Amino acid sequence: MANTPQAKKRIRRNTARTAVNKNRVSRIRTLVKKVENALVAGDKAAATEALKIAQPELARGVAKGVVHKNTASRKYARLTKAISALA
Repeated sequence: MANTPQAKKRIRRNTARTAVNKNRVSRIRTLVKKVENALVAGDKAAATEALKIAQPELARGVAKGVVHKNTASRKYARLTKAISALA
């Protein structure tokens, strides 16, 4: 258990930041799933639009430090490749 005031403050701050970061990661996952669902449905237009919404959110996740740069890059590349593979 934290004894110093600074350690107590750190616990409060970490709890608040954890909530923000979880929401951010959840939002990113939801947007990526929307792209994947559009791909499964075979709707290229919907997948492209969903990717346009998901890509800035992925970049924001990288900037905020909740997603690794290479992870975001890999997701974006794979989704783009899958969309371009649709007939």
